[in-house]
This record gives sequence, structure tokens and C-alpha cells, in this order.
Amino acid sequence: MSAYTEARDVAREDPSGFWLAEADRIDWAVPPSVGLDTTHEPLYRWFPDGELNTCANAVDRHVAAGRGDTVAIIHDSPLTGTVRRITYAELLDEVSRFAGVLAGLGVTVGDRVLLYLPMVPEAVVAMLACARLGAVHSVVFGGFAPAELAVRIDDARPTVIVAASCGIEPSRVIEYLPMVDEALTLTDHQPRARVVLQREQAPAVLGPIDHDWAEAMARAVPHDPVPVKATDPLYILYTSGTTGRPKGVVRDNGGHAVAMAWSFENVYGMGPDDVWWAASDVGWVVGHSYIVYAPLITGATTVMYEGKPVGTPDAGAFWRVVADHGVRGLFTAPTAIRAIKKEDPSGSHLDRYDAGTLRALYLAGERLDPDTYLWASERLQVPVVDNWWQTETGWPIAANLRGLDPMPIKPGSPSVPVPGFDVRIVGSDGGVLPAGQDGAIVIRLPLPPGTLPTLWGDDERFVDSYLSAYPGCYTTGDGGYVDEDGYVYVMGRTDDVINVAGHRLSTGSMEAVVASHPDVAECAVIGVHDDLKGQIPRAFVVLKSGSEADPEALQSEIVAAVRDQIGPVAALKEVVIVPGLPKTRSGKILRRTMRGIADGRPEPVPGTIEDVRVLEAITPLLRP
Repeated sequence: MSAYTEARDVAREDPSGFWLAEADRIDWAVPPSVGLDTTHEPLYRWFPDGELNTCANAVDRHVAAGRGDTVAIIHDSPLTGTVRRITYAELLDEVSRFAGVLAGLGVTVGDRVLLYLPMVPEAVVAMLACARLGAVHSVVFGGFAPAELAVRIDDARPTVIVAASCGIEPSRVIEYLPMVDEALTLTDHQPRARVVLQREQAPAVLGPIDHDWAEAMARAVPHDPVPVKATDPLYILYTSGTTGRPKGVVRDNGGHAVAMAWSFENVYGMGPDDVWWAASDVGWVVGHSYIVYAPLITGATTVMYEGKPVGTPDAGAFWRVVADHGVRGLFTAPTAIRAIKKEDPSGSHLDRYDAGTLRALYLAGERLDPDTYLWASERLQVPVVDNWWQTETGWPIAANLRGLDPMPIKPGSPSVPVPGFDVRIVGSDGGVLPAGQDGAIVIRLPLPPGTLPTLWGDDERFVDSYLSAYPGCYTTGDGGYVDEDGYVYVMGRTDDVINVAGHRLSTGSMEAVVASHPDVAECAVIGVHDDLKGQIPRAFVVLKSGSEADPEALQSEIVAAVRDQIGPVAALKEVVIVPGLPKTRSGKILRRTMRGIADGRPEPVPGTIEDVRVLEAITPLLRP
């Protein structure tokens, strides 16, 4: 029996025992005696009688073990022309003092702290300081506009907001504090205080509830880690909901720490002596799991990169970072590799840098197409490893477990279900389908540690959204199949969430903005294939009777509105005026059919004859 097969079978047959044994990877204030709590199923809880502090596991224990001089964070910022290295001892000092700052502002166990920060080490410091106090952090990606920020503030109701004065992009500086100010004019909830990290590129004018980060740190009293229950929340991370309203994914302390430690070693093959680079942002789940928590809990060195490593300053930026810092494991999205391939198809930039330390390239966030896989494999001469997971799961559902049991790689597949994830392919009746047949991808409950136990303040929505369609299973929202060797193939979403360059975005949110235009009678936004970003949104609009809107002006206005209300990350650039939208007899727009045509997988049309004609008329516009 292979190491993978043994781990998979034990985790499936005795999940409580399997994960209780793996909990030894973590330092506990009170070690758990129970693995899985099924008292309130389907709301499962892991390690219910255990107590720990996640920050202590990520920082303090390494210093106590004599590894304080080990570099914890390498911050590489071509946008500011700086490289900063922070040891575990230095990180402990900064985190404990910033925990003191937050405690001085009244933050205590269970309070929420919202973070609106760019890719700077202070983002990690703030996250860990919250964990140190037993507070709950909620990081909001700096690209989100005030309206999206406001929704998250009202839902999380933070005691304190921590923001930077600005973020830096290759072509401009974005002032953050005015966006926070605008968001707070849209919210019912108001924070008690704000801590502002002043950056020289655009210092902010502070208001009556604002505290300067540097000044507060200078007088801060260091704070010790506070033990919390394993089931207490560590963070809230908002992800797109199919209704347009974001879902607050909750991550607990105990299960999350165990999953991070286990996955970093077994999935990615990384250990405490390795330099690791997850080329993402702390605002996304990859940033939470594999820029911050997994490498630091393990005691490795994590690279933070401020900038866009593709095309700025050149297509060799990825390989420069690998060479400069001795990166052994690189994690990014297929979009990044496609962009490098587009700019440097021969891979000539690899000749300029010695990337020989790299052991593997890991790709996730969207489907890895075979062409990108083959190009990267040939140029890098290291394993190019796909893995599939979600904001909700927090770590891979399917992967090629390089640290546990390396397997043959099949282009187009993220390989096999990770131990703990009992993946099934089911048909519309809920029956399990045989190998090779397309269906909905579900995961039999219970989900393993580190996955979401619920949504913030909304158990009912959690059950309705994820656990109701197929009783006893978690619905991933993705479709695909499993081959005869047990390899999973993920073919696309089955709901209205699209994947733009690895970022999950709700077309429902975009439709709400598009529909608000005074000339639009109705609309549909769907994701269409894009060679670079995987998917991009395209809006189809029906104009109100009598409208004389100029198509170019209409597109410009709608694109600007989506950018303003959702943010540039939405990437909506194309608005198509159509005479009508195909609908069911009950009046529901046939979005799934439209998506199928756009993806080259047309489905039977359950609409009227007129709707079929409408669909035939717009089909050429749906094609990639």
C-alpha cells in the first residue's frame, strides 16, 4: 500500500483518529483529546477541547527553539526598490508590540479587526497580532472599491480598522484612506479606532479616531499570546456569493493550524529550512494560507512580493526573485505563467538568472491548461504541479502530494483527492457517477480540519449554500469527472461565480451594477474564455424601449461603474447590446445555457421558440 493510499483510507475511515494524531504537529496550551465533534452535524467542529494560540505557533515557538535568527519574511518590492529581511526574533518583537497597540485600543478575544493593506510586512504583523490576542482578522484586498469594503465592514463589524495610507502599482499610487472614508459613509457600523500605516508615497491626513502606526508602535507595550479554544474563529475572509452578497468564510484556530502544518509538508514538500514564494496577495486565501500561516507555522522563510511580477519590470521577474532568494517552491496562478509565455515564448529570461534552487512550480486558482503545463515543464525542467482548492476549503482538495507520495502528473488534472477530502462525482439525482462521466463535484462530510465550519454569523446560509443540494455532502460549485486512475478533472463552475486570473468573482454583483444604468432594461453577465486570464466577464444588455444610448458611451459608462463599485479586479471591459435574453417559461434568464455555449458545451434550451431564436441570434457573441 502506498503512503498516499494508506493516508487516504485512514482519513476516510477514521477521520477523528487520523487528524488527532496529526495534531501533534502543533503546540497546544491544552492538547485535544477529541478529534471530531459531531454533536451538531452537519456543523462539525475539530479538536473541541483543545486550546492554543496560532500566533505562538507561527512565531514564538521558533524563537524559543533557538531559531530566532532564521529569516521569516523576505519582502521584495521592486515598486519601492527595496528588499527587507525579517527574522523570527524581529517578527516576534513587531507582532507582540502591535498586539499591544490593538489591546490598547480595546481589542480583545473575539473582536474583529478589518485590515486594508498592500503587500507589506505590516500586513503579516497585523494578522498575527490579531491572532495573538484571540481577535478575528478580516483582510480585504486593496483592489476592492468602497462599496465592496462597506459591505464587509457592516458584516464583520470591526472594533478597529488597520489601513495603509496608500498602495503602489507599477503606473500609479492609490490612496487607501479616502476609500475607507467613503466606505464608512455607506455603513451603519463605525469602528472605534483606525490605525494608519503612513507610506511616503502618499501620506494621509489623519482624523480624530486615527492613530499613526509608527507612533503607536513606539510607545506600545508588548502583549503575550492569549490561548483560545481550537473552535474559536481565527479569521473571516469574504468570497463571492452567487446572490452578489459576499460570504464571510470562517476559519477556526485549531483545525486551521493542523491543516497548514500538514499540507505544507505533505502537499508541497516544504520544511523549516526552505524558502517558499506564494506569488499572491494577502487579500486572497492563498495569501492567508501560504504566504502567512503555513510557512510560518512550519518555520520556513516566506517571500512577500509587492508588485506584479509579470511584465514589470520584465518577464524575467519571477526567475529573478527565485535566483535572488534561493526559492525552492513557487506557487502562482496559471495566468501568470501564460503571461510570461506570451511575453517570452522562448523562455530566454531563464538564461539570465540561476533558478536552479527551484524544486517545483505549483499552480492553482484556475484550471491549468495542458499547453501552459507543457511550456512551463519544458522550460523549467522541474515538476509543474496543479492543485485545486477554494476559499472555503483553505487548502487543496486535490493535489499531487509531493511531500507524501509524488505521483505521475497528468496534464489537465490536479491529480488525486487529498487525504481528508472524500471527493465524489454525482449526477442530477445525487447518485455517484462512474469514472469518466461528467457531473457535479461534491465532498462527503465531514470536511477535514482547516475548512470552513460555517459562514460568519449565518449558519443557515452556510447549510443552504453548501450542504443542501446533496445531503451529506459539501457542494463545491465545480463540475468535472474522475478518471479510471482516480485523478480528478475540474472543468468549470456550475454557478455564477467566475474565475478571473485566479480571483473568484460573482457575476451577480456585476449584474447589479450593470442593471442600475438608466438605459438598461435587463442584463446578464457571464464568464467567457480568455487565453491569458482564463475567464473574463462579458455583459449582455437589453436596452429600455426608446433608449437612444450610444453603444460606445454605454459601454464606457458601465465599465466605469463596475470599476468604481466593485474594483478593477472585476475586469469587465465588454458590454454587448442584444435585442433580448433567452429565458425559461418562468422568466429566468438561461445563464447556464449561455455559459455552456460560451464554453463550447451547449445544452438543451428549455425556453420558448422565441427564446431559441434569441439565443441563436446572440450565440456568435457568446463564442470565445
